[in-house]
Amino acid sequence: MNVEHLSSTHPLPHPGWPKVFIRLMKLRVIVLLQVTAVCAILVHDLLARHGLLDVQRTWPDTLFTVVLTVVAGTLSAGGSNSINMWYDADIDGHMQRTKNRPVPQGHISARGALVFGMILAVVGSSLFFLVHWKAAFWSFFSVGFYVLVYSILLKRRPPQNIVIGGIAGATPPLIGWAAAASSSIDSSNPFDLASPIPWMLFLLIFLWTPPHFWALALYRSGEYGKVNVPMMNEVKGPERTVLESKVYCVLLLLLALVPVFWPQSGLPLLWALLATGLTVWYASSVWSIDPLESFDENGRMPKAAKSFFRSIYFLGWMHVALVAVCIVPPQWLGFLGPLG
Repeated sequence: MNVEHLSSTHPLPHPGWPKVFIRLMKLRVIVLLQVTAVCAILVHDLLARHGLLDVQRTWPDTLFTVVLTVVAGTLSAGGSNSINMWYDADIDGHMQRTKNRPVPQGHISARGALVFGMILAVVGSSLFFLVHWKAAFWSFFSVGFYVLVYSILLKRRPPQNIVIGGIAGATPPLIGWAAAASSSIDSSNPFDLASPIPWMLFLLIFLWTPPHFWALALYRSGEYGKVNVPMMNEVKGPERTVLESKVYCVLLLLLALVPVFWPQSGLPLLWALLATGLTVWYASSVWSIDPLESFDENGRMPKAAKSFFRSIYFLGWMHVALVAVCIVPPQWLGFLGPLG
């Protein structure tokens, strides 16, 4: 039975405009991004309370920053996703994973998705001006990079598209940290966030993105190829894709060890221990992927699917672990090096 044909000739009933707008925003995807941003805020404020950062923060300050970041970040990221659905309207209806999105289902026009996305992205990113212009800068940067660089320029061209495009998805910790550190980052340089920690978190997400997304591309093998999107596994083959995914896992392990070799990073040594364990746990799922594995009854490569879903938990737990470690007063364990 041709599922795609049924989808195109018998579209799903209109679910109502609230659900259409929510689906355009891809809220389930945004949740993980907001976790990384909120964790960056909590890490900053916990370190400030321990006297390791030269800034005063109260719990009302933290609550306000978290709420604003979640609302503004959800709007800006949701707007980016909606704009992406406008640009991908010609291919989404031909892939099993995306054929039920609002545009291919005819629940909203591609132009409607564009207008909705632009309004959300501008409003969401502008809200960050309430805390600091650097938070707004990185939010606008993320939207522009995702839409213009990844979606329009890269996605349908080089097989390394997701590697470069991952820069956009790695910005939430920068945004959250800038929002929390607003009173201590007065320089005119948007890259100056007064600490290496947000950039370490940025690098964590950047290195995580390729193996995370390539696992998805593997277990959905063939879908991107038939719409001429050159994902790594479609162009270089599954063996090369798994090999490069392993390289990124090694880099993630080296990043987890940064506090050991660079105490001035400000990352806790205890986090290095937890992060190393989590990275080994995640990397084992990448190492177990069989690039020649047969599909199961659901059309998935089981081991690639397992790695994909484990990667989501890995990224969340890496950030939560850092927050948990920073709750402990540093004088109890002496695990924090000088910051800045």
